[in-house]
Amino acid sequence: MSTAKSRREEFSEATRAALLDAATKRFAELGFSGTSLEDVAADIRASRGAVYHHFSSKRALFEAVFARLETNAVDAAAKAGALGANAWESALLALDEFLEQCCDPVYGRIVWLEGPLALGWACWIEEEQKYAYGMVESFVRALLESGALAPVPLETTTQLAFGMLGAAGQALAGAAADDQPRIKAEYRDVMSRMLAGLRA
Repeated sequence: MSTAKSRREEFSEATRAALLDAATKRFAELGFSGTSLEDVAADIRASRGAVYHHFSSKRALFEAVFARLETNAVDAAAKAGALGANAWESALLALDEFLEQCCDPVYGRIVWLEGPLALGWACWIEEEQKYAYGMVESFVRALLESGALAPVPLETTTQLAFGMLGAAGQALAGAAADDQPRIKAEYRDVMSRMLAGLRA
């Protein structure tokens, strides 16, 4: 009995993962409005009922895709930052990784372009804060505690940094591929120089 249940669970998890993969591809290529649950189901040869078994609506499916992309992006930035020899270097490495993530056509379109449309602006901001704000705050706190920055309010500095990252994300996601290297370099330069202005 336990073996059969385990197999059912494994099949269910595999189906959910396949749905997320198919939906990610659809949302990245066709956007939220151009994607239907029927098409996502057909992509993995499943029924519409199989989709509803895991996700109550297309929005719920989008939220799951969004969450997976954001979690992966935040983890990648945190891992990049962990390679820094000091707080300042860690912050710049994390910034570089974040900007690189925003150049990815899948992450860029789904999170930065489709997210506000599918979730609504207010909900999208809340989701961004849920996934990324804590990481930004941790880097700012490390800069302050290490003495790399002169004493400034943690919350205000974090909010400003978070806002700048959001502007960079939207700019890179909406840019043509040929323009992304230039825009990425400009944001990296300007943001690092603005932070440098706060150095002790």
